[in-house]
Amino acid sequence: MKNLSLLLLLFMTLFSCQIEDEESNPKEEFGFKTPSNFPEPVYDLKENPVTLEGFELGKKLFYTGLLSRDGNISCGSCHQQTSGFTQHGHSLSHGIDDKLTMRNSQPIQNLAWSKNFFWDGGVFHLDLFAPFPIAADNEMGETLPNVLQKLRNTEGAEAPRTDYPLLFEKAFGTKEITTANFLKALSQFQLMCISANSRYDKHVRNESTEENKLTSQELKGLELFEQNCSNCHSTTLFTDQTYRNNGLPIGNPNDTGRFLITQLEEDKFKFKVPSLRNVEVTRPYMHDGRFRDLETVLDHYTDGIQDSETLDESLKVNLKIELNEEEKEAIIAFLKTLTDEEFLSNPLLSEF
Repeated sequence: MKNLSLLLLLFMTLFSCQIEDEESNPKEEFGFKTPSNFPEPVYDLKENPVTLEGFELGKKLFYTGLLSRDGNISCGSCHQQTSGFTQHGHSLSHGIDDKLTMRNSQPIQNLAWSKNFFWDGGVFHLDLFAPFPIAADNEMGETLPNVLQKLRNTEGAEAPRTDYPLLFEKAFGTKEITTANFLKALSQFQLMCISANSRYDKHVRNESTEENKLTSQELKGLELFEQNCSNCHSTTLFTDQTYRNNGLPIGNPNDTGRFLITQLEEDKFKFKVPSLRNVEVTRPYMHDGRFRDLETVLDHYTDGIQDSETLDESLKVNLKIELNEEEKEAIIAFLKTLTDEEFLSNPLLSEF
């Protein structure tokens, strides 16, 4: 009888372990998943499929100072998670040696759906994004060959330092650190920065509960937003990904926006329409961070638009959007429903 009990206990233990293995496999569960209310991504995931090892390597690279000349500036310095991966509070980003860049830091979110990058759209592929801030003398001030060599020099390093060749081997099957694999790993981390669980998303997906359903003011704001703002901030991504002149008085005359890339006169002072997801926490606003709060942004559209040859056609007729104070408050209330607390505090994406 005793032997029978032991056999039964052994069987139950093995069976329990088998169920656990079948139910939980982090590697198989991990991967890029398109939210049900999102379109298909633009990024070709077949060319660079996201794996747990590639993501973890990309995360290490995103947060290491080895990408900068002095070892102090990481991607995460200008793209902080709690601020929607922007540089909180700074009109213009601060780079190496505390130098100012020309523009306000843009959020890193939902990049798998982005067709172009930077305020002027100067980069057309996510994998080609990183070399620009690395080489810029007011951002990281480093060269890509130097970065790769510094990563190679970590071979054999012990904790708390990172052995990057070992991480590259886990991610790509070889310890050789190439430009292509370096950039792919960074992309894998950024591709997983998906913001799709705001209260608005849950409203759209009919997932709202009594506690988080949109209020009457927020629903009114949504209606006003669709009537007045969705021409540019359209679709689930809240940007149509075009370049427009929204009537801002000229700030830095050397920053002519899209014109710097195309050299077309009709593109002067046009900038990429930003997504409004997490806009509550990504202040300040506009390409040069001139507006400190959402109230000032809406005041611009009701009373501050300046006419010019390249002003967007949708603003040409009236040079204003008709909104009273109550309607502005409703729109701002709605915009705050785009805040994705799960994304902003997701430990998977955090540095520590």
